Amino acid sequence: MYMISSYAEFSDVLSSNEAILLYISSPRCSVCHALLPQVETLMTEFSAVTVIHANTAATPEITGQLMVFSAPAILFFIYGKERFRMARFVPIDMLRENITNALKIV
Repeated sequence: MYMISSYAEFSDVLSSNEAILLYISSPRCSVCHALLPQVETLMTEFSAVTVIHANTAATPEITGQLMVFSAPAILFFIYGKERFRMARFVPIDMLRENITNALKIV
């Protein structure tokens, strides 16, 4: 998982990868900090998915462009189109199931 620093960088990653998971967090969000390692561990199961992280304090334009109103938020894209999003309290098993189902399209 690597940090992105602008919406333009996100757009570049989105256009150059088939499957992307975007993790959006806020610096003062305890749920964000607790969920991040769980998501990182889960994503080791999905090597075909590019995982990126955006911090709302460093890249506020991402939340505006993607209409993200709460953190943490997980957005999943395939071929540049959003397939699903999850926010606030994200059950890892449900996230795994959503990713698996979305990847069946690829």
